[in-house]
Amino acid sequence: MTGRPVAESPEFSGTDFRQLSFWHDTSGESLQPRPRLDADLDVDVAVVGGGFTGLWTAYYLAQADPSLRIAVLEKHIAGFGASGRNGGNISGARYAMSLDRLAKESGRDAALAQYRAMDMAFHSIEKVVAENGIDCDWVSSGSLAMARTPLQLETARADVNHRRTWGFGEDDVQLLSQQEMSERIGATGVLGGTFSPKAATAHPAKLARGVARLVESLGVTIYEQTPATSIDSGVVETPGGTVRAQVVVRALEGYTALLKGHKRALTPLYSMMLATEPLSDDFWSRAGLHHRESFGDYRHLIIYGQRTADNRFAFGGRGAPYYFGSSIRRQYETAQDFFPKLRASLVELFPEVEKATVTHTWGGVFASSRDWHPSAGYDRTQRLAWAGGYAGGGVTAANLAGQTLADLITGRGTELTALPWANHRSPQWEIEPARWIGINASLHAMAGVDRKEARTGRPTKRARAIGRLMGH
Repeated sequence: MTGRPVAESPEFSGTDFRQLSFWHDTSGESLQPRPRLDADLDVDVAVVGGGFTGLWTAYYLAQADPSLRIAVLEKHIAGFGASGRNGGNISGARYAMSLDRLAKESGRDAALAQYRAMDMAFHSIEKVVAENGIDCDWVSSGSLAMARTPLQLETARADVNHRRTWGFGEDDVQLLSQQEMSERIGATGVLGGTFSPKAATAHPAKLARGVARLVESLGVTIYEQTPATSIDSGVVETPGGTVRAQVVVRALEGYTALLKGHKRALTPLYSMMLATEPLSDDFWSRAGLHHRESFGDYRHLIIYGQRTADNRFAFGGRGAPYYFGSSIRRQYETAQDFFPKLRASLVELFPEVEKATVTHTWGGVFASSRDWHPSAGYDRTQRLAWAGGYAGGGVTAANLAGQTLADLITGRGTELTALPWANHRSPQWEIEPARWIGINASLHAMAGVDRKEARTGRPTKRARAIGRLMGH
């Protein structure tokens, strides 16, 4: 399977959802859609979007108040989007906006609380998976960030030292020597790096589908094949009927731009992935990742990967273009011109992979807000709640969003409702063509910065400028 287009239409309209990604293909399910909504409906909470944000929100609301009538409305199937297609790397250490930038906006204590809440959310997912027996190949393995140039090694040291000034210790992030890193991962050119213990790898489609079944066991109804054509104050219009609710939750993340009136709220960006055939035990004895750690490095244009439960590489990266007008089309997810570059990046790290067959290629959208600040909020007067803008770190952030929204909607004042992201409102993105020019210029610049810094061994002013634009 190569992730070929399923239909000649702007969006996915087929029924074989296994073609979406390696994860969907190996989910062990038929992925037969649940029934669609075919009549008007009155509920307490209508959640629009059947990804992690919507599912976790429904889960925590049902836990907080079992009497609530909750419906999840999903255009395709639960776990269709980024929730089922991501790298399967779950980390408590990652937030889209840097500590310093967040502190400048909200204060040091608030910034630290936001980051610590991400740690809490990671452990929350871990606990739910364990207590409910969700079979998703979960391994709490930690995450490796390789330094493969002297400049990257300097960046890694600075990163750890900076974290120490914020009170993060060895149980949060560790600086590894060349030997220590090489004992964990057998990639080329490794000079050292960092290890973050609060991280795991998993099969994201199995996780998303497992959470969906868990939500249903709590009395929540999931309607699939049910797109929201519009959202208004307490009202969701769908082709099969009107849904009236005390609260509507917009949980569309990368697909928010498809909703009428929301095109500039969040911008959809593409991340692309591939999976190799299963690789031999002999190969893995050299490649490492014996505990199935997730991995990346310190380049600006992000790469990420994991060793899957069946001994493949699942490997992804950024750099695919942003499409004019926040367009989302199936053909962008399968654009074959990007995958050779992605494969070359993996082969650079592990040259033996050049002989391996790539069995799956796919892509998907994540979302970014204009200020690179994720948010989870509730406007009681408009009866509308929302969350998103995770900028690629959404598996853990979506869980935290679900907990935060549940507290906001039920009116409980908690530590989560006081976090900087609670009720944060980001500015709108620029109108086109400024949006298209600016985003693609930044992507191109990041690739150029990586090449120049690798060649010269010195940081560039352009890197610092890009970092400020991206919340660092």
